[in-house]
Amino acid sequence: MAEPSLADLRREIDRLDAAMHDLLIERGTIIDRLIAVKKTQDSGSAFRPGREAAMMKVLAERHHGLLPFDTIESIWRIIISTFTYVQAPYAVHASVEAGDDKMRDSARFHFGFTVPYVTHKDVISVIKAVQNAAGDLGIFSFSKKAASPWWLGLDAPAAPKIIARLPFVERPDHPAGTPVFVISKPLADAAVRETVIFHCETEEWNDVVGQALSQQGLLIETEFHHDDTRRSFLLSGPGSHSVNSVSDLFTSHHIKLSSIGEIGSHAARFQLLSQNKAG
Repeated sequence: MAEPSLADLRREIDRLDAAMHDLLIERGTIIDRLIAVKKTQDSGSAFRPGREAAMMKVLAERHHGLLPFDTIESIWRIIISTFTYVQAPYAVHASVEAGDDKMRDSARFHFGFTVPYVTHKDVISVIKAVQNAAGDLGIFSFSKKAASPWWLGLDAPAAPKIIARLPFVERPDHPAGTPVFVISKPLADAAVRETVIFHCETEEWNDVVGQALSQQGLLIETEFHHDDTRRSFLLSGPGSHSVNSVSDLFTSHHIKLSSIGEIGSHAARFQLLSQNKAG
């Protein structure tokens, strides 16, 4: 059998490109039907972080070949986010308190260019913007030492909540790898609780309770020191934890919390060891 010519190979590529385009068009017709069934445009955000995280994990686990996973993830993120936008238009509000470049990279990688990108001076402004919008999202980076206890703005039952942590698939060379939280108005039926986020405040501390937190899979993501003794901090941990269990853990180590509350949850972090191997 003769080897295919360059022209033959190019025709095969054209056939595959046309087939992919046809499938995207077909996906759009299904979204039309989905809108009619779910009436999404009247029910706030169409964002489904648990479903999206699971999809990214499946793609990472099954991917192989020459094409870097960066490209696969970017393509699927744009497809998912744009079709979500078609279902129920939304904007992404970003805090640029630590700089615009990395936040813009994260927003464009995960949400594409169709979804509007709106910048704000700090996290508190992002929280207020999401609170005042119908179904918008907010994104912001975080560091070990916070400039303010912004998480208090997520405390009220009707306040926005953390619904995702990006990137969905982590790796050392991620093109938009800045860790960010995603917030939205509370999701009644779409929140994923593999990792739960709590805010805590106390005027007491000892090294023993720090070790106990680690042993229970609880991590201090960020903290703010009001003064020499009073500290507020954000804890993340497995979804089996609750406000009561975390509070009891502190009490058992003679630490009194002046406040504690759950302010969101997200999918468990997933690590891609390389562009072609997950773990």
